[in-house]
Amino acid sequence: MQDTRFVVLHRPGPRWDAAKSMFEQDGVREHVAHWRQWLDRGKLLAGGPFLDGFAAGMMVPQPGVDEASLRAHAESDPAVRSGLLSVELHRWMVGMKA
Repeated sequence: MQDTRFVVLHRPGPRWDAAKSMFEQDGVREHVAHWRQWLDRGKLLAGGPFLDGFAAGMMVPQPGVDEASLRAHAESDPAVRSGLLSVELHRWMVGMKA
């Protein structure tokens, strides 16, 4: 059986201030708190920003999280609603794992 999951990719939105670091952005704390709720509920496997200057980040939900609830949570992120971040959901096939 194929192991299919989702990843959530965040990129800067129209309110992103390029003069500020990711940690100085107005609304980033609310974004972190929003996803921490899922971490605390056991729905999030991992998440965080890329550190290579890409100005984006990724969230990896736990296996079994359905697309509809993930999409609803991702789109209700205060940073997405405010325009600080944009969000994309991608279906991902786990081709290799330890």
